[in-house]
Amino acid sequence: MGRDSEDSLAVVVFREDGVWQSGVLPERVTDDLQGLIGVLRQQPGEVGAIGLVNVADEFFVAARVRGEEVRLLLSDVTAAVAWDLARQVVDRLGIPAPGEDDLEDVWPAGDLSMFSDLGLDEMELGAVLADLDAYADEMLLSMATRIGFAEVYDRALETATH
Repeated sequence: MGRDSEDSLAVVVFREDGVWQSGVLPERVTDDLQGLIGVLRQQPGEVGAIGLVNVADEFFVAARVRGEEVRLLLSDVTAAVAWDLARQVVDRLGIPAPGEDDLEDVWPAGDLSMFSDLGLDEMELGAVLADLDAYADEMLLSMATRIGFAEVYDRALETATH
């Protein structure tokens, strides 16, 4: 397994005083789940802090931290075969990692209802994740649009790429 951070980007999104805020997270958290959770715990937020990590446009990890509660979503469990961060999420979720023979099917793992209170229910999130032609960045932007923080998410992406 190689380091995920080279082509990866982590963004934090949180709501403060009813307004969505965002920022780019340190590169080191793009392949370190514990580091990501730790950084998210330090963020303010009325609905917790949401971390969105796009790993090389291959898959994404969404983490939502409120106090001691940590909710995780991995867009493609088969990524655990080749990517450190995906393997750490699978391990934390307590699900078996896929084997080399399981790479034909792409499926998400984790908490599909993690954004239900923000207007993105399990069915809708499942539909976003089921689009096998969509890249991770497209799925994340679709989720951000449905939840209502696409503008600040986009701003963080622009900051990171300039």
